[in-house]
Amino acid sequence: MKKLFALLLLLTSPFVFAEELETPSYKVTIQSNCAEGYVSCDDVSYTGVNKKSGKSIALKGSTWHTLCADGVTPCRFLGYKFKNSTVTYTVSEEGLLEVVKKGNKVIFSEQGNWH
Repeated sequence: MKKLFALLLLLTSPFVFAEELETPSYKVTIQSNCAEGYVSCDDVSYTGVNKKSGKSIALKGSTWHTLCADGVTPCRFLGYKFKNSTVTYTVSEEGLLEVVKKGNKVIFSEQGNWH
């Protein structure tokens, strides 16, 4: 009975997965905290570590998609978006890490590789 309960708990728990993006300056870990099968997720964690200084930042965000013709349904996955006050961090599916200040001023942009 304990094994059956453990299996049911595992199957009904949210599916959590993490991905790592490495750019020349940063190591970024993206963790989705949503159940498997959801197209979009509003519970994504970002941890970025500066390779030179060792400083890190932790943010909460969501997946980023184009919208389908109805203007509501998420279509193509583009990556992830995270906000920190007036600064938006985007991590694209292609591995581009960008940090943009309010007013669309790019303050950092660097290409990386997913691991």
